[in-house]
Amino acid sequence: MAYKTPLGMSPFRIVYGKACHLPVEIEHRAYWVVKQCNMDFTKAGVARKLQLEELECLRNEAKENARIYKEKAKAFHDHQIRKKDFQEGDEVLLYNSRLRFMPGKLRSTWEGPFKVKEIKPYGVVELFNSRSEATFKVNGHRVKKYHGYKSPKELEVFLLTDAPRGGEA
Repeated sequence: MAYKTPLGMSPFRIVYGKACHLPVEIEHRAYWVVKQCNMDFTKAGVARKLQLEELECLRNEAKENARIYKEKAKAFHDHQIRKKDFQEGDEVLLYNSRLRFMPGKLRSTWEGPFKVKEIKPYGVVELFNSRSEATFKVNGHRVKKYHGYKSPKELEVFLLTDAPRGGEA
């Protein structure tokens, strides 16, 4: 019964060609429905064919609305993707997609750093692992630039015994 934005109508309307009425609504309209009943079979057949045509039009409209919605969603998604430009020799991290649910509370899903050995066409990046001296190819979407580990500045430590007391001057 709920209105679906991608379809532009409710699923009930797509299936049955009319809005869904709850039983309470039907009770109040029962007299009106009985008055509108048509007992002429030829007129009823023509009316039924018109209803089927209308249902087909509703379904076509829903398909068109769904197509437009998907195009808009794809355009929005493609607009959000950032272009990644790698140069040979850059250090990068590789996304480890094999880690499943809860691999460890503090374990990172990024491995590396690896060096970019070569940029291939269609988004393929060839990486070099300096530890194992191996090269391998991965999809460029699984790689991000590594900016290096920056150690925090040295902190000064004050002991409470060294702190000046309020009463002494």
